[in-house]
Amino acid sequence: MQKDKPFSQACENNKAPILEKLTALFKQPGTILEIGTGTGQHAVHFASHLPHLVWQPTDHPQNAQLSLAWIDDSDLANIRPPIALDVLKGDWSGLPAIEGAFSANTAHIMAWEEVQAMFRGVAASLPRDAIFCLYGPFRYSGRHTSESNERFDLSLRTQAPHMGIRDMEDLKALGEETGLALEEDFEMPANNRLLVWRRIQ
Repeated sequence: MQKDKPFSQACENNKAPILEKLTALFKQPGTILEIGTGTGQHAVHFASHLPHLVWQPTDHPQNAQLSLAWIDDSDLANIRPPIALDVLKGDWSGLPAIEGAFSANTAHIMAWEEVQAMFRGVAASLPRDAIFCLYGPFRYSGRHTSESNERFDLSLRTQAPHMGIRDMEDLKALGEETGLALEEDFEMPANNRLLVWRRIQ
């Protein structure tokens, strides 16, 4: 095992509850596109427990190779090499055919223009009736779900004005614009949610 693999404590904490939901949501064989793979811990954990799926990691070109240590060390046949994808400027048409999409803790890091681009790209890439699972903290009608999320949001906006916890009203409107309907909104540990969007157009 490589000792210099990047590590995210958040991934370790949330991988089990997310896997429980994905197991029920991604029942059919197919390729799942992960946006913002990061360290690769999620990719390895999900692929190892969902052998009927092929996991396709992607990340911003600056971070696309970050997951290689975890992926290579796993020796799993159902994880493809990570693809460099700039959601705002990248060529989504060059991605492999997919049957589902997943992204964790990206919407509050991306600029709003990038969130919009992610929804457009996912909608264009998914077949009709396929789903996109988006995990992270979200606001509802401008209100945070916890004091810790409010502090986290302030911390993000202090680091960079373009970051911040997104509001569900804005995301629902974006979903309507791109043909993605919010089908499920699961409560998750640590004041997070798992949003399940279905492509309806």
